[in-house]
Amino acid sequence: MASYLTISWLAKSVGVHIQTVRYYERCRLLKPAARSSAGYRLYGVNEVRQLRAIKNAQALGFTLRDIGELFALRVNSRARCGDMQRKAEAKLQGIEAKIKDLRSLARALRDLIRTCRAGQPVECCQILHHMEREQTVSPQPTKRRNS
Repeated sequence: MASYLTISWLAKSVGVHIQTVRYYERCRLLKPAARSSAGYRLYGVNEVRQLRAIKNAQALGFTLRDIGELFALRVNSRARCGDMQRKAEAKLQGIEAKIKDLRSLARALRDLIRTCRAGQPVECCQILHHMEREQTVSPQPTKRRNS
């Protein structure tokens, strides 16, 4: 009989909480290899590898939805490494766009900070005045949550 880990040992071996493992199961990113006679979830080396892959993909900026799509490529007999590469390239483009936006925000905030006269009363604060004024630029789109 194969050697299995309980959910607590699986979670500890990868450095996540038990609830995280259960959440990934609900998201269908992970499933137990077997169940004990008492109904406990049991996991093998493949599940350890899968859980590590999820955490490493998240560290690279992939959402859980993205990870599900990447895992689907693994079981698709027609999928090729280029399919995975295209998904990684798309993620990189998104990250680079966010970096550009963050640099622009940092520049704007830096300029505002330079206008600050720290000894003045808050009613005279140029940063506050800037935040209160009507903006002529369109608001930034809201971020989608798919983690």
